[in-house]
Amino acid sequence: EFVGVWICLLFVPEINWYWSFIAFVVFRFFDILKPYPIKNFDEKLENGFGIMIDDVLAAIYGAIVIVGLDVLL
Repeated sequence: EFVGVWICLLFVPEINWYWSFIAFVVFRFFDILKPYPIKNFDEKLENGFGIMIDDVLAAIYGAIVIVGLDVLL
């Protein structure tokens, strides 16, 4: 979880409460929802590696959303 939130925070346009909150919410949304292919990695990989990859992929999805929001706003 910790790594995923920090990956999302790397993509916020400025560090403030607004963008930090958005980064956290977007990461948690994808971490809970587990869209394709996140769910496959979580189920197929063992020894904790699947859990870490799950968080990293959710963070990448979140980063894409954050960059998109930055362009729109």
